[in-house]
Order: sequence, then structure tokens, then C-alpha cells
Amino acid sequence: MSILAAASSVGPSSDPVAHLALALGLLLLASRLVGEAATRLGQPQVLGELVAGITLSALPGVSFFRDLGADPSIDMLARLGAVVLLFEAGLALNVRDVLRVGGAAARVAVLGTVGSFALGWGMVAWLLPGAAPATRAFLAGALTATSVGISARVLKDIARTRTVEARTVLGAAVIDDVLGLLVLSLVTGWAASHAPAAESALALLFLVGKTVAFFGGVIFLGQRLVPRLLTLTARLRTRSALVVVGLAFCFLLAWAADAIGLAPIVGAFTAGLVLEEAQWREFLDRGEPGLDQEIEPLSAFLVPLFFALLGIRTDLRAFAEPGTLALALGLTVAAVVGKLACGLGVARGGNRLAVSFGMMPRGEVSLIFASLGLTLGVIDHRAYSALVVMVVLTTLATPFGLKWSFARGKPEAEEGPRSRAVDS
Repeated sequence: MSILAAASSVGPSSDPVAHLALALGLLLLASRLVGEAATRLGQPQVLGELVAGITLSALPGVSFFRDLGADPSIDMLARLGAVVLLFEAGLALNVRDVLRVGGAAARVAVLGTVGSFALGWGMVAWLLPGAAPATRAFLAGALTATSVGISARVLKDIARTRTVEARTVLGAAVIDDVLGLLVLSLVTGWAASHAPAAESALALLFLVGKTVAFFGGVIFLGQRLVPRLLTLTARLRTRSALVVVGLAFCFLLAWAADAIGLAPIVGAFTAGLVLEEAQWREFLDRGEPGLDQEIEPLSAFLVPLFFALLGIRTDLRAFAEPGTLALALGLTVAAVVGKLACGLGVARGGNRLAVSFGMMPRGEVSLIFASLGLTLGVIDHRAYSALVVMVVLTTLATPFGLKWSFARGKPEAEEGPRSRAVDS
């Protein structure tokens, strides 16, 4: 406590970098320690980082951490963390992954996205009847994206990664990531446009066209130009040439997305989607790390700050109001039931409940929805806090749901033959 008191009593003439350094040091340590505790308890690290921020902001008599929620320096670093996070998510996929997923996985992804959005819209309309359409769209959109990292970790922990259901979940998550970012770009652009009601339909159609054109144009040109760019980069003998060029590509596309009215993270995700391991094979052949490994230190610095700041901005006092708690529970119900609907896309004979629970957890993208909505003024602190609770509850429910659904499923569903592949 003494270090915090000392930090608060420092005069205005002190170097602001020192204050930032103190904040970064404390946030990173807290995020790592609570993230480690969450991992040891069988929960994802991101949940621990979020809880770390919530706990720090709730410390009695300590305003230092609560004040960080409005600190512009921390906010900018956290936003960069979101950009790097989505860049990493794109690097984990590639265009062929998106095109390769089978029919069952595609049905699961589409049904889960549509079902979650529709139920979320209806729930918000019921609980917040005076909410603007953009607010309803933002809250409903936050329910659409699955956190595949959480599902993959749970499936590994319960030794079910080789099942048909696991392949379906992981395949559906490929499309789910793309659909979630499409929804995010659409609702963000719609909220930022402030179009009158009479023009909203036309504005939405324009946004759809603009988003599809951005994704399609970047992927089409990127697959032709990026390999040449990285071939030229491989001729450079300076250290870290690959990560510098890769991050520059990410940041430039983030700027381009913002320039046309989309969220910067959409550009970052698309940049990662275009970049593939085969394109930096020459670096690997001469013993250098790949791009995904090169950006890990940057990610380990910025991404925990993003999640910790989201936790700090969660106002626990908002739950003293019955409406906030009702909204949190309502969004959670819509999130759960919406993903239960995606089980209808599973091939006959498959464990539909296991797939539904595998698509259940919300995580990074939902939290980015919440952050952007708060920044744009589309949602207030009550709705923001309700979204955070929804993410926590769906994440906690996933391990129990998967274990239960596999335990009650048919034994043959655990390791199905290749004839019951994902694309059936």
C-alpha cells in the first residue's frame, strides 16, 4: 500500500513516464499472477487477467487502479493490445482453413451466430425497451463470437481432441471468427455513422458491401503480393526483419480499415489471415523463428494490459441496480441458448450437446465488442459490466458442460470413423 500512497503523493513535476512505468509494472504482475492461478484451476488465462483488473479496481481505499481506467496512455497501449491480439488470431488461421471447413462445421457456425444475435437482440429489446437500435445491435453482436482457445484447451484437458465433435467445433470456429469480425465491423460502422432511421437500411447495405469488399480485396491482393514482399524481406540481413515487416503490414491494414469506417482490429485480423507460414519458410530454413513466435513477447506485454483494463473498467457498483443484474443474466441466457441452437447443424448421430457446449464460451472478441461499445458511447457502464459477467459465466460453464455432454453421449460418438468427418 505504501508504494501506491507514494505514487499518489508525487508532485506534478515528476516525469510522467515514471507513473506509467509503475502502472505497467503493477498491472503486468497482477495479470500474470492471477492468470497463473486461473490456469492452475483449469480456467483460461484470459479469465484470470480479467479478474485481476476487476479485483484491483475494487480494492477499498485505493483509487490508483480505478484512475487507470481513464488514463489515456494505458488506454492507447490496451488498444494496441487488441490490435496485436486479433493479428495473432488471424495468424493462427489462413485462407485455406476458411475454405476447407466442411458443411457441418459451416452450419454450426452460421446457426450459432444467427441464433445468438437474434436472441440477444430480443433479450435487449425486452430488458432495455428504450435502447437505440445501435445499442441493441452492439449487445447482440457481442454474443456471436466463440472463444475457440478456451474450447480447445478444455477439449485437450478432457482428452477429447480426436473426437468428431472436437473437429466440428474447431472447424466451426474458423468460420465463427470471420463471422464475428464481420458482425463487429458492421455494428461498429453503423454506430459510428449516426445515420437517421430513414437511411439506416441503406447505410447498413453500404456497410455490408464495404466490409465484404475490404475482406475480399485484401485477401485477393494479399495472396499475390505478400509472398513477393516476404521474399524481398528475406534478402535483408538485419535482425528481426520478418517481425518488423509483419507488424508494419498489420498496422497499415489497421489504419486502412479505420480509414474506410471499419474497426482497426478488422484490418489487423485480415492481415494475420493473409500471412501464412509457407510465406516465411525461408526464414525458418535458416534457423530464424517464425512470425507467430516473433510477436509473442509483444503480445505478452500488450494483451494482458487490454484484459486487465477491461476488468478495471467493470463497475461492480452497477450491480446494485436490479436492472444491471437482470441484463447480465438475460445476455447470458441468450448467449447459452443461441449456441445450443448451433447443435442443429451437427450431422446425424453426432453429440449435438458437446458441440453446442464447445461453441459456448465467449472471450476475446466479446470483450472487444464491449470495449468499442463503451468507447463509442453506444453502451453505458451498466451494459458493459453485464457483458463482462456474460463472458465470465459462459467461460466457467464450458468445462462442466463439455464433461457432462461427453459423459452422457454415446460411446461411439467419442471416436467416430472417418466417414463421419466434419464435412458430412
